[in-house]
Order: sequence, then C-alpha cells, then structure tokens
Amino acid sequence: MMEEEELEFVEELEAVLQLTPEVQLAIEQVFPSQDPLDRADFNAVEYINTLFPTEQSLANIDEVVNKIRLKIRRLDDNIRTVVRGQTNVGQDGRQVKEITRDIKQLDHAKRHLTTSITTLNHLHMLAGGVDSLEAMTRRRQYGEVANLLQGVMNVLEHFHKYMGIPQIRQLSERVKVAQTELGQQILADFEEAFPSQGTKRPGGPSNVLRDACLVANILDPRIKQEIIKKFIKQHLSEYLVLFQENQDVAWLDKIDRRYAWIKRQLVDYEEKYGRMFPREWYMTERIAVEFCHITRTELAKIMRTRAKEIEVKLLLFAIQRTTNFEGFLAKRFSGCTLTDGTLQKKLDSPSPSTNPFLEDESTPEMEELALEKGDLDQPKKPKVPDNPFHGIVSKCFEPHLYVYIESQDKNLGELIDRFVTDFKAQGPPKPNMDEGGAVLPSCADLFVYYKKCMVQCSQLSTGEPMIALTTIFQKYLREYAWKILSGNLPKTTSSSGGLTISSLLKEKEGSEVAKFTLEELCLICSILSTAEYCLATTQQLEEKLKEKVDVSLTERINLTGEMDTFSTVISSGIQLLVQDLDAACDPALTAMSKMPWQNVEHVGDQSPYVTSVILHIKQNVPIIRDNLASTRKYFTQFCIKFANSFIPKFITHLFKCKPISMVGAEQLLLDTHSLKVVLLDLPSIGSQVVRKAPASYTKIVVKGMTRAEMILKVVMAPHEPLEVFVDNYIKLLTDYNTETFQKILDMKGLKRNEQSSMLELFRQRLPTPPSGPEGSGSLSLLAPTPEQESSRIRKLEKLIKKRL
Repeated sequence: MMEEEELEFVEELEAVLQLTPEVQLAIEQVFPSQDPLDRADFNAVEYINTLFPTEQSLANIDEVVNKIRLKIRRLDDNIRTVVRGQTNVGQDGRQVKEITRDIKQLDHAKRHLTTSITTLNHLHMLAGGVDSLEAMTRRRQYGEVANLLQGVMNVLEHFHKYMGIPQIRQLSERVKVAQTELGQQILADFEEAFPSQGTKRPGGPSNVLRDACLVANILDPRIKQEIIKKFIKQHLSEYLVLFQENQDVAWLDKIDRRYAWIKRQLVDYEEKYGRMFPREWYMTERIAVEFCHITRTELAKIMRTRAKEIEVKLLLFAIQRTTNFEGFLAKRFSGCTLTDGTLQKKLDSPSPSTNPFLEDESTPEMEELALEKGDLDQPKKPKVPDNPFHGIVSKCFEPHLYVYIESQDKNLGELIDRFVTDFKAQGPPKPNMDEGGAVLPSCADLFVYYKKCMVQCSQLSTGEPMIALTTIFQKYLREYAWKILSGNLPKTTSSSGGLTISSLLKEKEGSEVAKFTLEELCLICSILSTAEYCLATTQQLEEKLKEKVDVSLTERINLTGEMDTFSTVISSGIQLLVQDLDAACDPALTAMSKMPWQNVEHVGDQSPYVTSVILHIKQNVPIIRDNLASTRKYFTQFCIKFANSFIPKFITHLFKCKPISMVGAEQLLLDTHSLKVVLLDLPSIGSQVVRKAPASYTKIVVKGMTRAEMILKVVMAPHEPLEVFVDNYIKLLTDYNTETFQKILDMKGLKRNEQSSMLELFRQRLPTPPSGPEGSGSLSLLAPTPEQESSRIRKLEKLIKKRL
C-alpha cells in the first residue's frame, strides 16, 4: 500500500511540475546545466542503469546513495534560503509603504501650507486693491484704475469658491459697487465734456477721458456702448440741424453736401479725438455708419413727402453720388461694426459686377465687341471685392425706382423708333461677299443698352425692380423682332403666268433674274443672321438676369417666348429664300410639262429647262451660302427645305408630261439625272472649297430623284405583256396607289380601254402584305423584256456615262 501511494504522489508531482516548452527553454538559458537530473525528459530507470551498468558496479551502491542524499540536503538548504529571502522582502515592502505614507502626508501638508500662504497673499492683495481702487476712483486716476481694476478682478476669480465666507463676500460686493460707481462716474465725465445740448464741445482730447475709455473696456460692455452712443449722437447733432427736411440743402439735387459734410467731420474727429478712444473701438467707422443710417432715414422721409418732384435724372444723380460715397466707405473701412442683421443679410450676396455709376474700366467699344461675339460676360475683368457698405444709404431709393423703370421703357421705345428710322433712311446693308451676312448693328446697340440697364438696376435693387425691368426687356425684344426684323423682310409678289416654250428656248444666260434682287437676298440673310444672334444672346441675357436677381425671384424670369419669336423670324427668312428659288424654277418646270415629248426624235444634250433651273440655282445658292457663312446650320436647313419643296414639285410636273415617246422618256431620264447631280452638289455649288454635303440632305435628294428616275424607267418599259409591266411598276416604285399608276399610263399615252384592263390587273397583282419573301420573289426586274428595250437602255446608260 505504501508503495502504491508513493507512486501516485510521484505521478501527481510530475503532473504539477510539467512545464511548457517555452518556460523550460527560458530556464535552460538562465540556468544552464549538464546534470541529467535537470533535464526535462529525465528518466529514473535510464539514470540508474547509467550509474550501475553491470552487476559488479552494485558493490559501491552505498557510496552512490550517500552522494545523492548529500545533494538532496544541499537542495533543501538552497530552497530554505530562498524562501526566507522572500519573507524578508515582504517585510521590507511594508516598511517602504509606511515611509511613503509619511512622505505623502508631508507633501499634502506642504501643498496645503503653500495654498494657504498664496490665498492669504491674494486676500491681502484683494483687500488692499479694493481700498486703493475706491481711493483712485474718487481722485479720477483712471490710468492707475485701469491697471488696478484688472488685477483686482483677476485676484477675485481665485475666491469664487470661498464666497461662503462673509469677509470674502463683502470684498466681492465692494468690488461690484466700485465698478458701478466707476461706470456712472465715467458716463458723467463724458456728459460733462460732451453735453447733449447747449455748450460747445472742448477743442482737444482729454487724457482723463482717454484713460476712462481704458477703464470702460474692463467694465460692463453697456458702459462702453453708452459712451459710444452719446459721443456719436453729440458729434452728429449738427448734421440733423443743418439738413432738416425744410432746408434747401436737404433735397436730392444737393446730396453732395451731405457727403462733403461727413468727410470733413471724419477728418476733424481724427485730428481732435483720434487718440482719445482705443483703436479697437473703430470710432471713425462707427460715426460714418451712424451717419449712413440717419441719412437713409432722412432721405426716405423727404422723398416720400416730395415724391412728385423726383425725376429720373435727379434720381440717378442722387444714386450715383450715394453709391460713390458707399464706395469711398468701402475703401476706407472694413465694415466690422455693421450690426444691422437685415442689412448684413442684404449685403451677403452683392452683385459681382462693378458699380455702373463708378468709373468703369471697360470702354463702350469693348462692350460692343463683346456683344458682337454674343457673350455678355466679355471682356473678362477681375471680380471686384464685396462692398459691405453697398445699399447702406442707397437702399432708400428702391421704392422710387419705378421712375427709373418708366424712364428705361421710354428710352427703349425711342431707341427702337430710331432703329426703324435709321433703317428706312440708310436702307438695307450693302452686300459684302467677303464678310458674309452681316448682323444688323442695331441689335448690338440694343443688347449693349440692355447690359447697361441690367447692371445699373442690379446695383440699385435685386428684387421687384429687376422683374419690372425684365418685363420691359421682353417687350422691346418682341418689338425689335417685329419692327426691325420681320418688318423689313422683303414681300413676295404673285407670279404672272409662266414662261412659254419659245421664250424659254430663246432665254439667254443671265437674262432672267430671281424674284428677289441681290440686295434683297443679302438683306434676308442679314436679318436671318441677326435673328440667330438675338436668339443666342437672349438666352445669355436670361441666364444673367437670373444670376443678378434674388434667388426667390429666379422662376419669374423666363424669356422663352422671345426666343421663340426670333426662331419664327429665322424660319420665315429660310422659307422666303426657299420660296424665291422655288418660284424662279417654276417657269422652267412649267415649260418642261408643256413640251411635246412624244415628238422628240433623238436624245441630245440636256434640255433648256434644265439649263434654266441650274442657272437659277447657281445665281442664288452661292449668294445665300456666302451670306450665311456665320450660321452654317441655317444654310443646311435652307438646302433641305428647298430639296423637300423642289423635288415633289418636279415629280408633279413630270406626271404632266404626256404623252411621252420612248426617246422622249430617255431625254427626260437624262435631264432628271443632270438635275440629280446638280442637287447633290447644291451645298457647295460655285464654291472653290468643295465640302461633302450633309448626310441628311443627300438622303433626301437621292430618295426623291431616284423616284423620278424610276417613274421614267417604268414609262420606258413596254406595256406588253401586261403582267410584266405591272410587276416592274410595283418593283421599281413600290407605290400601290391607283392614281399614281393611272398617271404612268397617261404618260405612256395608252387609250382608256387599254388602261382599264391594266388597272384591273394592277389591282389584282397588288401584294398582300405589301412586302414579304413571296412578294419580293415574284416581283423581279429581271423578267424577260424585248430585245429593243434592252438596247435602248444600254444606249441611254452609255450616253449618261459620256455626259458624266
């Protein structure tokens, strides 16, 4: 039993002494040892076998046991020594704590003693300071009081937590009483030096009052405000007397005298009292600001009383002088004393433009140049710093700006009338092919005046007056579009019949001109360019007005109607140009429809009517293109509209050519191809620089003229057999209209009984649905045709290639 218990004890001990590899490694590094007993993987059996490898070695077993017992005793001694050492360390720690506690008590005592000494010193200083403060106050030694009072107040802050002590509370109350007496005494001194009424002010500054201002800086802020208020009121009292409402100098025509007076007063203040008040009081600026408030109130009162006497020149004169003065204040002062929240809110977003009444760096020539480029922002100038004094006086003029708006209404009306008179006197602008279509100079003058009015009004108000001015702008934009642009477009006259065949054949090149003269064409192009300029500039004008007006009013500015008006003028101008060229070509098309096409015996050069059409195109198009060089997109619109008008008309007249022989149809096909080539080259005809025509235009010409060619090819095809003819018609024209098929039959000169059978067959052969794989397979252009037809078509193709 004992052996089993010992084995269990050994196993438990080994389990307790089982160390982690990291700990074992650390022990080996600190206590290196070669003794097998110190190894972590010590094995007792292996160790005994090492000591007694053979039976003979067991003879000295007693000696080995004694050595091991000795080693055990030494190990026990070492363990005992270490344990006792740890016990001594614990006793030393308690002694250290006791010593530290004593030191802490001494530190607390020292700190409390220091605080007590400091507090006693502060108390001594406070008591002596209060006594000295009361004595100096009675002797008005404000210079010493300023320094002492600040020190006393700083010392008193240390006693806030001791206010429960009666003596401390009493000293605090004495300081408050001293401050109150100081404030009253300083106010009395200022009242005596600068009485509100009666005696005249002293001629120079007072050192006593200068020191009193230093004391006021420390006292309640209301004392400082009262001193400032009384001094400024006394300083400006003379102004209220000199410029009373019943005085002659109070009216707007002598507003300069008000600003001259305050400038003199500011200079006088700087000389006499500049050093009396601290710089951080900004007394000069405060005097100027109070003057502005008084002036704004007085001017508003007198203008309400004498509103009927206000004329626009007088109003603008007063505004000009006032804004000049506000600019002077902005250069002189920072505006840090402005405390009127309403005014400050108004001044937060002043107009970025320069004051129009001050000297403008841009010249009228520069403004006109900028307007010619269609940009109201040019020339670019550095942004002027915000003026914090903007509107501080001139705001009083806002209720009377209706006088200014009415004046601008009248001026713009006279300006439009002058434009009309000048146009009638000078006539349309002279054609100048080198410069292209010139914009009428009157529109630049109009927008320069608009810019001047807009900037000027925005300096006066960004509220309702700007909306009223916008309404005036809209009114005269429409009047300009009607009276100057639409009113001066040439009027079309009705045509008196067409040309006869003989007259067309006798026509010489250049002997007949278009309905509009060269000057009229140039005028139309000039008006069109002007309308395009006005359209773009009106859009910019709308954007600028929205920038300058109050944010809450931007939705009320809308010039879309005026822009639509200019767009209508542009459309009218383009339509006139199209009608003119279209009408010039009408006689030629009429002559084409009246020619005896059944009697043509051979295919020759292009017909005279084609030459006439090409002549008119070459006369008109280069002029229009050169005069619309600055607005290329409108020239493209002209070309597209002309093609959309001319080609259907040409096809209509083509149907009137009946009856047509085979040779006549070939001649017409040649003529049609010649016109197609000319129309495709229309945008660059007569130009040294050949440009590719716009794809949209080319598509219209190719589609329309190809239809005309297909009509003639159907006419050229023999009508027998009937089924092949009908199938060819449906394939080439894809037109399922019976009337169109009837016109083709009329062009071929078929009799009514032949037409009726073909019409019946046509109705039967109509594909349902119109398109599909079966229908497209049944309608083939490669159907067998007579040999004669193939020969004629090949001959015609060769002739066309030869012409090209």
